[in-house]
Amino acid sequence: MFEAKIANGNGEQTLSRDIYRLGHRFDFFRMLSCYFTTVGFYFSTLVTVLTVYVFLYGRLYLVLSGLEQELSQEPAIRDNKPLQVALASQSFVQIGFLMALPMLMEIGLERGFQTALSEFILMQLQLAPVFFTFSLGTKTHYYGRTLLHGGAKYRPTGRGFVVFHAKFAENYRLYSRSHFVKGIEMMILLIVYQICGHTYRSTVAYVLITASLWFMVGTWLFAPFLFNPSGFEWQKIVDDWTDWNKWINNRGGIGVPSEKSWESWWEEEQEHLQYSGKRGIIAEILLALRFFIYQYGLVYHLHVTRETKSFLVYGASWLVIVLILFVMKTVSVGRRKFSASYQLVFRLIKGLIFLTFLSILVILVTLA
Repeated sequence: MFEAKIANGNGEQTLSRDIYRLGHRFDFFRMLSCYFTTVGFYFSTLVTVLTVYVFLYGRLYLVLSGLEQELSQEPAIRDNKPLQVALASQSFVQIGFLMALPMLMEIGLERGFQTALSEFILMQLQLAPVFFTFSLGTKTHYYGRTLLHGGAKYRPTGRGFVVFHAKFAENYRLYSRSHFVKGIEMMILLIVYQICGHTYRSTVAYVLITASLWFMVGTWLFAPFLFNPSGFEWQKIVDDWTDWNKWINNRGGIGVPSEKSWESWWEEEQEHLQYSGKRGIIAEILLALRFFIYQYGLVYHLHVTRETKSFLVYGASWLVIVLILFVMKTVSVGRRKFSASYQLVFRLIKGLIFLTFLSILVILVTLA
């Protein structure tokens, strides 16, 4: 909450007239000083994460379109040793060794290089990269959302006891939109990238290209549970599961806080869209359109399409998506209206629908 509050404040500060006027009236060196001591850190963080997305979607586009395979077979690229060395060395930049050099030099000049090396090793054992990579996602999410939609607000951080066990539902409420959703998206992209390009790409090349991305995915998905006290104690897991089921099944409504109902939490998470301007809504729609990139490519990579390039194949995939959404909406409405009076019949219908979709999925996986 503290990181979110500070990131929201810097987002509003970026949009303010004060920064605009200071940037126009300062000389170059004072402008740099103002930038790096105020909004520059958060803007650089945002650019870092956006670069990861652009890199990953660019790689995925090359694989799905077939350009990566054709480029890898070109003699001028395949036998280009300087290019291969540059691509291999990028993994060291991605892992962050160059980012750690200024810290090592500073500690080495002040306290000796042996102390600097020992502290660097100790930081790795304390999982400092995991913590700071996770913090990177928090800053990026709330800073970027404020730039698009505004809506910075006070967040009560409290001054309570620090070391306590956080329940799973609480971790989900805090980090779902900022980390878990983005981490799952990146994981799916990496898996698709591996599946569609494994026939012509070596394992070493895949590891060098995606090692840091997999580290970010693992960090964003599991860091809250890794640093959670008693997070792997069995009784705590059982209690967290019970609390999660109670929270996810509670209906929302007027006066129901987000800590008591998933529906209230969801409405609170989407509240900023109600007060956003036209530019923010358009930017949000354009960002959401990125999912069509790999949907379009994946459809034509399935063997069930028999390598046809007709646009009707893409239209058929949309019919399948609409059908799935229709069935899910029907089940949701039926649960609200008929589950109390016809509980047994409704559960049998849900079971049949689940088995039908499971059978279709197995058939499609077998054919594809």
